[in-house]
Amino acid sequence: MLLYQPNNGYCYNSDTHFLYSFIIKNLEKFKNIKGELLDIGSGSGILGLLVARDNIKLSLNQCEIQKVFQFLTNLNSKNNKIINKLYEGSFLDINFDKKFDMCVSNPPFYHSNVVKSENTILNIARYRDSLPIEDFFAKVYKVLNQDGKFFFCYDAKQINELLISLTNHRFNIESIQFVHPNLNKDASLVMIYAKKSSKSLTKIMPPLIMFDNNGEFREEINDIYKKSATHSIKVDLNEYN
Repeated sequence: MLLYQPNNGYCYNSDTHFLYSFIIKNLEKFKNIKGELLDIGSGSGILGLLVARDNIKLSLNQCEIQKVFQFLTNLNSKNNKIINKLYEGSFLDINFDKKFDMCVSNPPFYHSNVVKSENTILNIARYRDSLPIEDFFAKVYKVLNQDGKFFFCYDAKQINELLISLTNHRFNIESIQFVHPNLNKDASLVMIYAKKSSKSLTKIMPPLIMFDNNGEFREEINDIYKKSATHSIKVDLNEYN
């Protein structure tokens, strides 16, 4: 999958590849994946495009607040021959004309009480004040169909707030996995599969460890990148401001 992304703004990273793999593994138990998929905060479009590529009966919808990424989302969808419907604007403000069977998102999750970059594009993509947890989960619940699936990743250190908020917004946590830089490091990322209208017990997946003792990617990580099969080309976003 060929993907254009900015050379002076937020670029997708390993989090998105790991979340994609987490989604695909959790969907394996379902025989017929179909319906409406919404990629929230699509950026360059990578997450929704990967999930739609591997599940051809899903109809891809994406929403994005920033003009430059709206352009890249549509460009990457067209170049990879995947039909998408793009909703332009803030996820919290959009009045969607349909409900969705699945929502996926790699949302901004850094706390805003830090020194920020002067790059507005980066700030919107990184910091959670542009998509507060409570508002985020409430809107996802509203736009999902009954039995709708919700996949996302977040800063692992904020797990307590995530679990409380998901419960408060009537989501059941179906599956959870933590990502660690190596065996001796604390988890840096958590990936969660939540669902409406479910009372299943939560599956705790084995931790995903990125590097071995020699500082090399572990085999499982290499397999994720191989399955993703993405290639990036940087473009100058100033041309599209």
